[in-house]
Amino acid sequence: MPKIKPSDLKKMERMGIKTEEINAFRVIIETPNKNIIIENPTVIKTSVMGNEAIMITGGEIKEEEKKQQVEIKEEDVRFVMEQTGKSEKEVREALLKANGDIAKAIMILQGETSNP
Repeated sequence: MPKIKPSDLKKMERMGIKTEEINAFRVIIETPNKNIIIENPTVIKTSVMGNEAIMITGGEIKEEEKKQQVEIKEEDVRFVMEQTGKSEKEVREALLKANGDIAKAIMILQGETSNP
């Protein structure tokens, strides 16, 4: 997509829309499941009647899946090991699969998983 022309920005200013081009190398949009990365975009900040908006055009778009960061507590590991008799490694893997949910990890280790 072509860059925005300076003449277009001047037209917007005459209509009462203040514009500012932001010299951005990359824009990252974080969603719960993925990051959308836009390399070398054209970024314009506009202001109309006190409301601001940022417009992103052009650039190369990539998507990256997010890996969930789950904090596994030592007391949870010990508890699940006591309940299931499984090794620490097995318990940690099950807790990661269960996103830290103790009950779900126990079910995984006991082979009682069901798909939600």
